Amino acid sequence: IEDQVGLVCSVTKDGGRVGAAVGVTGDFLERAQALVKYGVSFLCVDVAHGHHIMMKEAIEVLKKNVDVHIMAGNVATSTGFIDLAEWGADSVRCNVGGGSACTTRIQTGHGIPGLQTLLDCYRNKPKGCKVKIIADGGIRNSGDIVKAIAAGADLVMIGSLLAGTTEAPGRIIETNGQKLKEYRGMASKEAQFDWRGKTSSLEGVSTFVPYKGSVNNVIADLSRGVKSGLSYSGCRTVQELQEGGLFIRQTSNGLTESKPHIRK
Repeated sequence: IEDQVGLVCSVTKDGGRVGAAVGVTGDFLERAQALVKYGVSFLCVDVAHGHHIMMKEAIEVLKKNVDVHIMAGNVATSTGFIDLAEWGADSVRCNVGGGSACTTRIQTGHGIPGLQTLLDCYRNKPKGCKVKIIADGGIRNSGDIVKAIAAGADLVMIGSLLAGTTEAPGRIIETNGQKLKEYRGMASKEAQFDWRGKTSSLEGVSTFVPYKGSVNNVIADLSRGVKSGLSYSGCRTVQELQEGGLFIRQTSNGLTESKPHIRK
């Protein structure tokens, strides 16, 4: 708890929003209370399989004891989203097994294509429900952010796009004159050993990616792409894109055509 509070304190001096993750067992309430005391704006109840009775119990305990936004997940179905919303979550992370460093679908055989999960959750969201849908996993570029929003996401969570930046965790190495930075899934063998000293099901990988410099440059590029995407749909807001977005199916040849194809 002390280590995590220290991390929170190290990034709250600029006045921005800071979130922190807690689990659903052990000292999660004590951890949550300490994190809220030191300034977090939201708590992420972080469980790989979030549609679970232990998630229900944890949300109920947290809502009674801390006054802060509760983000919960992950879920893959609209039923999961609705249940977490009814249990008291303020936002729900939607997608199981779609992350760049995630092997859950390979290891366990479970998961739904991320875009389908978003469409299902948005279409079946109860009328008047204000719980936010978070697209979590599989976002590879600004175009994916636009499509996630059009499918019903209010927010996106991204990992690999920010990997390799100065602000991202991980050690930097240099090989053949190129700087690389460590990037690992939290269910990888290396990460599990680091945060709990043992491993269970290995549902993530660890690798190195090119060093990118400041995260501000990455965010600026993504922002420009998203704004341009809204422009192509004639939309000024997220709500307009969700209400007016039209999806079509495309073949593998259509996907190939969508990418640059000039010969180098």
